Amino acid sequence: MMRKLLLFFILSPLLSFSQDYVHIHCKRIISNNSKLHSLNNISTTGSDFDVKYNRFNWTINPDSVYISGNVFTLFEVKAPISKLEFDFSSALTIDSILYQSTLLPYTSNSDIITILLPGIISTGQLDSIEIFYHGVPPTSGFGSFNQSTHNGVHVLWTLSEPFGASDWWPCKNSLTDKVDSIDVFVTTDTAYKVASNGKLISEIASGNQKITHWKSNYPTASYLIAIAVTNYAAYSDYVPMAGGDSLQVLNYVYPENLSSAQTQTPDIIPIIQLYDSLTIPYPFSHEKYGHAQFNWGGGMEHQTMSFMVNFSQDLMAHECAHQWFGDLVTCGSWEDIWLNEGFATYFEGLTKEHYYPSLWYNWKKQKINNITSQPDGSVFCTDTNNVSRIFNGRLTYNKGSYLLHMLRWQLGDSVFFNALTSYLNDTLLKYSFAKTPDLIAHLQNSSGQNLSTFFNQWYYNQGYPSYTITWNQNNPSVWLKIDQTTSHPSVSFFEMSVPVRFYGNGTDTTIVFNHTFSGQQFTASIPWQVDSVVFDPDLWILSANNLVTTGIETKDLSNENLQIYPNPVRNFINVLCKTNCKYIITDASGKTISKGELHQKNNRIILNSKPGIYF
Repeated sequence: MMRKLLLFFILSPLLSFSQDYVHIHCKRIISNNSKLHSLNNISTTGSDFDVKYNRFNWTINPDSVYISGNVFTLFEVKAPISKLEFDFSSALTIDSILYQSTLLPYTSNSDIITILLPGIISTGQLDSIEIFYHGVPPTSGFGSFNQSTHNGVHVLWTLSEPFGASDWWPCKNSLTDKVDSIDVFVTTDTAYKVASNGKLISEIASGNQKITHWKSNYPTASYLIAIAVTNYAAYSDYVPMAGGDSLQVLNYVYPENLSSAQTQTPDIIPIIQLYDSLTIPYPFSHEKYGHAQFNWGGGMEHQTMSFMVNFSQDLMAHECAHQWFGDLVTCGSWEDIWLNEGFATYFEGLTKEHYYPSLWYNWKKQKINNITSQPDGSVFCTDTNNVSRIFNGRLTYNKGSYLLHMLRWQLGDSVFFNALTSYLNDTLLKYSFAKTPDLIAHLQNSSGQNLSTFFNQWYYNQGYPSYTITWNQNNPSVWLKIDQTTSHPSVSFFEMSVPVRFYGNGTDTTIVFNHTFSGQQFTASIPWQVDSVVFDPDLWILSANNLVTTGIETKDLSNENLQIYPNPVRNFINVLCKTNCKYIITDASGKTISKGELHQKNNRIILNSKPGIYF
């Protein structure tokens, strides 16, 4: 008896597959024309002592790029020492170094000063030193000590990230040691206000001079300590917090921008409330949050007071998010800078999702388009000597943010945000430093999943996937095949849960497929006629150049001694037979369209039917 084999194919009005393309839709740098210098990686200077306290006394005139003053450092010895080392620019002149009322000798080499102590200081001992200096600071990175003008008035500001703190004060330029508390005293002309970290304690005028005192009792990384000086106008917004308290948002703005700023900065209120609700309460609530205007082309998240070129919603959302991700928990190396910038970028996006939902899809689309504009690049920073690579917008900011978006997709909202809360509350990381494995540990502990493959593919390696979705329906069964190619050879296949939305009969449904290899086939039951299919409609997956097409289930016919092609077809179908056989073609209703005999050769069956599905 001849064996019967049932196949089906699609007759298309085109010669090729019927195609339905799926249209895939900081410090935040807005624009910056300053040269980004390539500097040495983070310093290990001062690894034998912990900084406990700094008192800064500076005299600043924004009309002049110049600083004079002294820095008092209280430290605890970690191992017996006979000398102290600080990172400090050789462009500045040291007037004296005072230790227990004694002037100490020092040497300076490669922007490191070495201070010779009169004896050995024992492990665990608290001690102090005070360095007096003056001069014109150099400028590196994004401009560590800068001057400009607004409305004919000079403004001077600092921006020390990543390596620039030592351009203007002697410090440990490290990502291993935060100073536990600081006092900042700045002497200026009475016409000026000084913005800085922490809480404003006093502004005391004497003649035409004024001393401004800021104080912070929260641990602070050296690059997050900052000052800005000009004729600021000041006002406050207040954020109602859980429990009935309110948080002061202190705004220092240019007088000529005061009226417009006062209409914009209240947007920070729902932003802070959102971040509180998603993670933990604002982490510096005993002091303040604030904005200080400056002329650099973007924003910088100085702890408790972000410096801002303007007060757009995006910029405020980004810099504010850094107070949690970057200031409370700071990246423990510049390789891990995405822990600062990827998070701030994603939380900026979350404000769209929650408050401007009509903009959320386009925000994601724009990020995808930028990330996939090049085929390579990892979130993991591979060159920490290059400031441009550290703060690469496509990789550190955007791809870092989309890595988080995909983690949220894989883990679910509850697990994802619980993991972030756990990460921010970790006593070893809170007000300290973290590296990527620390975040992974919290994500795995919260989810119970092993995320090694995910991070190897999306964080350490490069590129992104492109998907081809081939589907058809034989009511009620829908068949689907998912093929994947990758843009970079470092990853041969990205393992992701793939959402596909089916439309038809005036309704739709989304099914998530566990895609573990390219070419994987799936079936699902949909009790109505499907007329279109969309891959990843909500843009959960970082991908590009995706294609959705109708087709038929691929069958291996080698055991049947048959080859049938092409599929879909236009006017004919070829059948290569190794034995004689018969065929019958029917439409979806079972009506016979054509039948005949095939011989041991390549046969061509001419088709004159309308486009559709045939058996």
